[in-house]
Amino acid sequence: MKTIIFGYYFFTTSLLMGRCALQAASNQRSETPRDNFIEFDSVPDKVVDGSVVRVRCHCSGPCQLAVEVAVSTLRRTDLVVFRRKWISGTSRACGIRQVRLRLPPSISYRHDLFNRNILITQNVTVRAWLDHFTNGSELGAYYSSLWRVYKVLKIMPLSERPAKPPTGCPSWSAQLMWEMTRIHQCPHDSDVIDILKFPLASTGEHFGVVRRFQPFIDTALERARVHAVTHPSVTLSVWIYLLKWCHHKLCGIIHHVDRRNLYDSVLMQLTDTGDIIIQARVTTGEYEAFLASVMLPLWKWIRLDCYIQDSKVLLDTTWDGESRRSVFEFQHSIYYDDTDGYFVIGGGKYMPGVRGYFGPVKYYRFGTEEINNQLHPETTLRELERTHQGCQEITAFTKAFLREVTGNHLRSPSSRGACVAALPLWGQFEKKEKTCTQTWTWEVQLKYSTLFKFLQTKEEEIRTGSWGTKLLQTTLFDQAVGTVLPVDKAQMEVTSESMTLLQVCSCFGNHRASLLLATIHLSGLGQSVNQQQGHVYSLVGASGDDLFSLMHAGYKHTQGIDGFPKDLNMAYSYYSNAGDQSSIDSSHVHGSKQYLVEHIYLSKEDDINSLIHETSDVFQYVKFQAERGDIESQKRMGRMLYWGQNGVSKDIASAVKWFERSAMQMKDPSAMYDYSIQLMKGHGVKRNHTRGFQLLKKAAAMGSISALNGLGWYHGIVLKDHKNAVKYFEQAALNGSEDGMFNLGIYYLNGKSPNSPLRNESAAFLQFLNASRLGHAAASVEVAWYLSTGSLEGVSQDVERAVILLKKVCEQNGHLGFMIRDALQAYLQASWQEAFMKYALAAEAGLGLAQSNAAHLCEELNLSYDCQRRYHNYSILNYDPHPSALLKMGDYYYYHHSSSTREDSLSLVEQAISMYSRAALAGSPQGMYNLAVLSQQGHVLPPSTRGLFNVSHRDEPDTMTEKILKRCVEAEDGEAVTPCSLALLALQMGRALRRMTHNGAQLFLTYASLLSVLVIIVLVPLRSCLGVFTSFHRPHLQPNTEHRCRVIALRTRTSTASQDGVNTSREQDGIMGRAYTAARNQWLTMLNSEQWLLETSDLAVTLSGVCLCAFWTTLLYHLL
Repeated sequence: MKTIIFGYYFFTTSLLMGRCALQAASNQRSETPRDNFIEFDSVPDKVVDGSVVRVRCHCSGPCQLAVEVAVSTLRRTDLVVFRRKWISGTSRACGIRQVRLRLPPSISYRHDLFNRNILITQNVTVRAWLDHFTNGSELGAYYSSLWRVYKVLKIMPLSERPAKPPTGCPSWSAQLMWEMTRIHQCPHDSDVIDILKFPLASTGEHFGVVRRFQPFIDTALERARVHAVTHPSVTLSVWIYLLKWCHHKLCGIIHHVDRRNLYDSVLMQLTDTGDIIIQARVTTGEYEAFLASVMLPLWKWIRLDCYIQDSKVLLDTTWDGESRRSVFEFQHSIYYDDTDGYFVIGGGKYMPGVRGYFGPVKYYRFGTEEINNQLHPETTLRELERTHQGCQEITAFTKAFLREVTGNHLRSPSSRGACVAALPLWGQFEKKEKTCTQTWTWEVQLKYSTLFKFLQTKEEEIRTGSWGTKLLQTTLFDQAVGTVLPVDKAQMEVTSESMTLLQVCSCFGNHRASLLLATIHLSGLGQSVNQQQGHVYSLVGASGDDLFSLMHAGYKHTQGIDGFPKDLNMAYSYYSNAGDQSSIDSSHVHGSKQYLVEHIYLSKEDDINSLIHETSDVFQYVKFQAERGDIESQKRMGRMLYWGQNGVSKDIASAVKWFERSAMQMKDPSAMYDYSIQLMKGHGVKRNHTRGFQLLKKAAAMGSISALNGLGWYHGIVLKDHKNAVKYFEQAALNGSEDGMFNLGIYYLNGKSPNSPLRNESAAFLQFLNASRLGHAAASVEVAWYLSTGSLEGVSQDVERAVILLKKVCEQNGHLGFMIRDALQAYLQASWQEAFMKYALAAEAGLGLAQSNAAHLCEELNLSYDCQRRYHNYSILNYDPHPSALLKMGDYYYYHHSSSTREDSLSLVEQAISMYSRAALAGSPQGMYNLAVLSQQGHVLPPSTRGLFNVSHRDEPDTMTEKILKRCVEAEDGEAVTPCSLALLALQMGRALRRMTHNGAQLFLTYASLLSVLVIIVLVPLRSCLGVFTSFHRPHLQPNTEHRCRVIALRTRTSTASQDGVNTSREQDGIMGRAYTAARNQWLTMLNSEQWLLETSDLAVTLSGVCLCAFWTTLLYHLL
């Protein structure tokens, strides 16, 4: 206790600014007259050039008075930079002296063109002293004086210092030289760092925000930091909100891990009783700690301010406007190097975090006495506090209701008679006796009216014990979602009753409801957009350790959307938790609540048609083939039933039977491996290690790489034969097995490999990295941790890559696949709104497939164009967006550029080109076709887009378009006539026609071919009409008579005499002969005219055909 009191006294007397104390030796003070004194009347608080100091003093005889400013730097201490002296020869004189401090620019102004030499000061002190003076004596000094006083001034950071007033006009060359030399100075090199600017949800597990601090770029600041490693002066300010005290012995608030993976200064931890422990490493290499018995409250925002100065630690804890201070001094100076290793806010790999939230966290690398760390965003954090307080009231209300209903004693008749419903409507549900509403006041019943009515409908189930709090959240959620989805599909309106039920679900731990509330508030589905409420329920869901809510928060921070700041470190803290859950879930993916995520896009008919079910013809055909003994069909049946693929429901027992039938044929090593794994793990069949091991050996001998990994697992886990286990893992890894790589990495990491018994993190990381590239979930989680911290030698920090790896792992989660399957089944059953809600939840979690399908359903349900654009825009933000989403967004930008201003129009076209380029890069023919159209319209494609098609800026527009269309044709189906092939043909023909027009003869041939086309178009129909006209007007002769007329007409051309003979003979037939002769003459005339027209048209068509043949021959020549 004495040590603590002394440390507290020493700390406060040496650091508090603005306190002046007359310091003189007690023995000297007792010997000097009582009327000799010196004190500050006014003195500045910080270093400012031109500030005024007033000194009040009195001396009994001749004396000398001095005011001076002394500084301490890294190389020198007590360097006097300003001094002013007075000498008084009379007794009892001094009074008040005033002096204006004239400080050197090197300590009072910032670094600029007029002030290039900066002095990095560690301490600036203004001091005054008084001493006797006799004639002939030397002038005194501060430390030899009898009376003295001092005050330590606050040093302004370089970035906050004022600029030195210019003393002249610098030359152009001087300004140019300054601009060239100042490039090496970092304008944002500040010693004040905002570690967290946005609230962070902490689940109390081993996941938190990782921060690394780099050395200062400014050499002067870096020298000061290095000097302060053994004499630190730093300040940390942290806002926290606790939902529970530590459920372990210690939980991390902030901890520091060095490059050797050892704890370093400083560690701030929470105990299971709500106290704070601060631990540090001192300069001797030992660790020291102290306990601050503060007993932090739950459900309140608390600010922790930790000041570290040399060997002293001061902790201020503030809540409800009251501060409490704890002071401790270590025996040695604290060793503090913030560039060694990394810091963690919350939980880390070696320490769990607190259960609650972190608010703003600010770090002063050179310390400060005035902390500026306000609760921000205050409205959001206060609303979060009110939400949790409301949840406490709802929980207490519900528990009280359940106790009231399940009470084991009956009320007396008098008490039952006294029970009058406070709200009559609630008492009219049924005629049976209801719970006495007088237990709760009118205000309570009105506040929780929706919940109260719901609980009253469940009284009978509660009394019988068939319904409790575990079913409460599920039942409430189903009812809330049912009211969100009205029968009328033309609208989607979320009522206040639905919102209330969802909020109650959230309070009882159903954080799928929290995510749905966040989705409604952020997207404006059925209500207006309210980002504040959306942030609150996003944090509530993430703090509840809900997988989808964690993915949701990580995705928002990755992209920086919906009011969430883009912060990859915060995104990693959420994704690392979700990735770890997904890694664990992957070993139980055979369960009924997990399915593989199948990429079925609702906008693609081929995807929908690929789905089958147990009654479909495809399934029955595969089953028929499998029953006939076809191994491939048996394997396909087993996998469809085991994983639930292609719309088939899971049936593990049936799947294992098909695995057994295919394996027992002893022909396919992969089938033997599949069945052996089921025997080893006992999935769908009784566990049999012996039989499984025999099948594994046979499968491995037949070339199964997976079987090699299985043999390693059997030797390591079952037989504990690590030497053979490593041998098999190495063989599997060398042959490309991701499981073998991961298992081999585990042996390296644990130091259990017989060949290298020491722990080898580098070798382990290499195996993990290779396995992660093949999609191994657990390996990706390990690699992401190394990338996020940069703690392994040779592995630099790459948080973005870590986030991408973890996001891929999360998107393979079986529970996410289960939701996607439910959404697809709802769509197939025409429950489009239910499908939309489920797709929207998965879309908010960052799954690109769900985002595309949600956008499609927005269009089908006619919700709003903003809904479509929101989810299409989300989809294109992913690292591997689907081409359809890119095309949709490209169309949006392209068709909206015409209604914009010229500047905005150009920008929109550029964005459209960017979207089409990304779609083309993903292999979309439509994207390539759109780029070709834009190029043909004269739009300039950026160099990155031209590089995709090996196009140079020197190429002509037609050449550029042709190269793009050729690539498009290659990407399309070669056997079909596609838009790209038709466009390419049109382009090439147009270019050939232009070449033909450059030659006179070919130009004439072109015009002649056009005339030939017209001739053919006119004569061919005319020839047909002529034949119809002639047949219509020919006489009604018998067929043989008509034939004879045609013969006579032909003979007329060669023999006139014979014709006259025939005519003479027929005229003798009388009246009938003359009639026949007149008809014959008319018919012959018509036949002659028709024949001439036919011959002429035939000649014209022939000439036109020849002309066209010549034209097409020339055109093909130019095409080829």
